[in-house]
Amino acid sequence: MKKLLIMTGKTLIFFVGWALLASLSPIPNLSNGAVWRFWAELIPFLSIVGLTIIFWLFEKRKIKLHIVSSPLKNSAIGIVAGIIWVGTVTLILISFGTMRIVDHNIVFMLWLWIFSVFINTIMQELLVRGYLYQMLKTNYNVFVATIITTALFTFMHGGAFEAGIIPVMNVLTMSLLMTIVLEYTQSLIAPIMMHFIWNCVGAIILGGVSLADDYPNLFVTEFTGNVLLSGGTPKMEGSIVV
Repeated sequence: MKKLLIMTGKTLIFFVGWALLASLSPIPNLSNGAVWRFWAELIPFLSIVGLTIIFWLFEKRKIKLHIVSSPLKNSAIGIVAGIIWVGTVTLILISFGTMRIVDHNIVFMLWLWIFSVFINTIMQELLVRGYLYQMLKTNYNVFVATIITTALFTFMHGGAFEAGIIPVMNVLTMSLLMTIVLEYTQSLIAPIMMHFIWNCVGAIILGGVSLADDYPNLFVTEFTGNVLLSGGTPKMEGSIVV
């Protein structure tokens, strides 16, 4: 019971501490949307980096974070896996006629929008599969760590619950997939790159994945036809193909 209380306390302090730091830290009032979004992603990112360092320093002899092992190899694994993942879904949706690119937009400072997505992805992975995952795995086992961090990851994407059961299942299974990649590579780099490719291509390029409302998309893509395939309003995230 004592161990359970300690682990629960650490998990809550870590997660709630990050949420408070991220929400209470002021964001500069900027007129440039791309720059404002960069700061809006940078603050939660720096908050989780700081908390991770602080918590890990107290347990560094016991807990290994597995963040930067074999960076080139694991970056390549994550990039290739991410391309296969989003590419396969896109090809299937296009082949069924439920996804169609109809126009394109001019996106100013596209590189900064993409960099902001990258920062956001690192933040999410560090939050659930960084210290928390390794702490729970070390004190219990991989199954307990997976269940709790997957629940937290799904909770973070609360909009999926409003969209329906398939979007929720897609978020849940995505978290499980990222955990499998983490365990396979023993590095957080691979799931970060895979997650980033999905968000960048799916949202910024194709406009089929939901990020914050102000994120632009390079192509105007229509999702029509069978809702189970096309995803309906949630687009790719609501598709059973994912």
